[in-house]
Amino acid sequence: MNREMPIFQPKDAAYAERVHASFVLQQAMTLIGAELAVVEPGYTEIHLPFKPEITQQHGVIHGGVVGMIADSAAGYAANTLTPADTSVLTVEYKLNLVAPADGDRLVARGEVIKPGRTLLITRAEVFAVKQEQWTLCAVMQQTIMAMHGKKERV
Repeated sequence: MNREMPIFQPKDAAYAERVHASFVLQQAMTLIGAELAVVEPGYTEIHLPFKPEITQQHGVIHGGVVGMIADSAAGYAANTLTPADTSVLTVEYKLNLVAPADGDRLVARGEVIKPGRTLLITRAEVFAVKQEQWTLCAVMQQTIMAMHGKKERV
């Protein structure tokens, strides 16, 4: 899948290491088996392999899990653009489930639309990948709050 996005300059040279370290702290991502696969300025990808434990009654990955990885992918995209002493928190998001999350894996692509000092606007797309066929299954728009001077727990 090709993508075009704006070029952002991170405010922290060690943004990738900081974002990866934060992802490790999210035990919810560990619980579902998600991996932070790509970290670039203003963009991240979370990959999630299919597991029966995260499906709903029709055998596809549950919409709540789709929302989890969309939220985290877009939130971490925002976090790539914040200063080193700043953590982020979701203020709100709107998720549209547009197709069943029926795949061997899901790929959530989060990107920054508009970086701001306090509020960052992001979006995510989640794809179900089955036998290398990519199907868009969710789209999300999100508002992130930058919490300056507030580090994450360690």
